[in-house]
Amino acid sequence: MNSLNVGIIGCGNISGIYLQNIPAYHGLNLRACADMRPEVAQAQASRHGIEAMSVDQLLASDEIDLVVNLTIPSAHFGVSFAALSAGKHVFSEKPLAVDFEQGRRLVDEAEARGLHLGSAPDTFLGGGGRLARKLVDDGAIGRVLSGTAFLMSHGMEHWHPDPEFFFKPGGGPILDMAPYYLSTLVNLIGPVKRVFAMSSIGFPERIVTAESPRKGQSITVETPTHVTALLEFASGAQVTFCMSWDVWKHSHPAIEIYGSEGSMRVPDPNFFGGQVEVTERGGDWRAVDSGEMPLGAPNWRSPNWAADVPAKANYRALGLADLSSAVLNGTPHRSSGRLGLHVLEVMHSILEGAATGQPKAITTTLERPAILEDNEAAGLWKGLPEAASAA
Repeated sequence: MNSLNVGIIGCGNISGIYLQNIPAYHGLNLRACADMRPEVAQAQASRHGIEAMSVDQLLASDEIDLVVNLTIPSAHFGVSFAALSAGKHVFSEKPLAVDFEQGRRLVDEAEARGLHLGSAPDTFLGGGGRLARKLVDDGAIGRVLSGTAFLMSHGMEHWHPDPEFFFKPGGGPILDMAPYYLSTLVNLIGPVKRVFAMSSIGFPERIVTAESPRKGQSITVETPTHVTALLEFASGAQVTFCMSWDVWKHSHPAIEIYGSEGSMRVPDPNFFGGQVEVTERGGDWRAVDSGEMPLGAPNWRSPNWAADVPAKANYRALGLADLSSAVLNGTPHRSSGRLGLHVLEVMHSILEGAATGQPKAITTTLERPAILEDNEAAGLWKGLPEAASAA
């Protein structure tokens, strides 16, 4: 066997980039997709030349080796557990599960069955994340002492056609967006040891403004939309962490890390490329671009962006290729369920700590993910057909 046959469950908004990118990776053979809405699955299957199945058919199929779980967060546990129970490897969109104990059950089930469980985000394996990791490991800023991480916007209702789940339990900026930032920080600094947090709901009602059948409808907010935390890492580093959908505009960089010898700005962890900026002992910022690195070149733009917004590097499905290589070749599994579980515990501890006003110790731990060398990254990517890469 030189590749895993892939089936996707969940054909919603995020599925398009996976369906586009999976054929561009070695070790992956895109075979089928499924959704609770058969017509949606059929539309994606016709578009990408694969088979549309029901969820039960896909889970029962002997032709599928790896299930990609792109359902809404509240369905992540049920779908992933069913796929593992069917003897299939699983890669789940973030978060690994809505509930921490459910996440632990998934990791335990995968390990008991000798299966690989992976979880998004895999963005830290892109050119920008690898460049930042190399600079940290090479001592460019010395010992990491502290840092900041900010994701602040005015929510999802202005672009997502059906954004209600973002504002219900299991959603919010922590469970939806914090995985990108936490996975990047763990990759750079190591595991989190303890958290302190506060939270609030700035706007108790949201109005859908995206062009969709739900435009103009109101959503009652039932989960915190502004969360501030202090993360203490096992290394001793402390990072100020803020995730908010209550901010109209800000000027904070996504992630800054402060070391004993200098400081670093890390690219937007929602994407795979970008510039890393470094300053040594208070000198001028020096930009190092990842655009020439494997899986770092800009290759995608959202249809929701203004014309002057530059393209970004979007190589989603890299985590699937990482998992496939681990299964087929015995290479390290980096965007693993263990990493996803640690991130999930940190997120829940932030929310619980904010609700109770008490610090929360983190019980899970792990080593930083193994480095993905440039030659390994290049070896995973076959490239997109010209028509797809131009899309």
